[in-house]
Amino acid sequence: MSTTPTVVLVHGAFADAASWSGVIEELQSHGVPVIAPPNPLRGLASDAAYVASVASQIDGPVVLVGHSYGGALITVAGTTENVVGLVYVAAYALDEGESLGELQGRFPLSPLVSNLKQWTYPVPGGEPAVEVTIAEDAFPSVFAADVPAEVTKILAAAQRPLAAAAFEETASAAAWKTKPSWALVAGADNAINPEVERFGAKRAGATIVEIEGASHAVAVSQPKAVAELIRDAVRATG
Repeated sequence: MSTTPTVVLVHGAFADAASWSGVIEELQSHGVPVIAPPNPLRGLASDAAYVASVASQIDGPVVLVGHSYGGALITVAGTTENVVGLVYVAAYALDEGESLGELQGRFPLSPLVSNLKQWTYPVPGGEPAVEVTIAEDAFPSVFAADVPAEVTKILAAAQRPLAAAAFEETASAAAWKTKPSWALVAGADNAINPEVERFGAKRAGATIVEIEGASHAVAVSQPKAVAELIRDAVRATG
């Protein structure tokens, strides 16, 4: 078994695993084993179970990294035995019994909330369920204000929707209570209020790095900085 933790990168809503491309390149160039599985984006419990399943099938220790909604997933999935550290990247760090809506509701709402577009998707044997994306015209300013315009147009077209029910589901565990954590706060985030990121990170006792002008898409705009924080976690837990 390897003693260098494998990094598992969990993307959030309105993105896919390709959003980690620059971070993956940085980690691989430093010899850090890394995978970026798809996040189903169908619900907190089921998505966290999927991430936990991925982690548990890796030989050796794992550092879970979550961006945005992915932070809520690693909070729950991080209780998996071989997970040795958690890294939050412009992310939600929930407490046990807390939902995304509850945590967000304690702070002023971000511009994201008024720029969500509703869609529906079929559920076997039931009524269609609601999912949301960011309105394409608002996507650059809300999600990726520090990313080149030609890139944000592609990201907006390729965004993956999140099941609306995920905002109300509560976390069944908070792995940061027993595992060390690190957090990157995106200081100019218009998708998650940076105060939400700071509050969750401080409550988790995380080692915090803040990037003042960073948008929500900090993994795309500043992959070196994100990878450096992840490497700190790998070094500390390996």
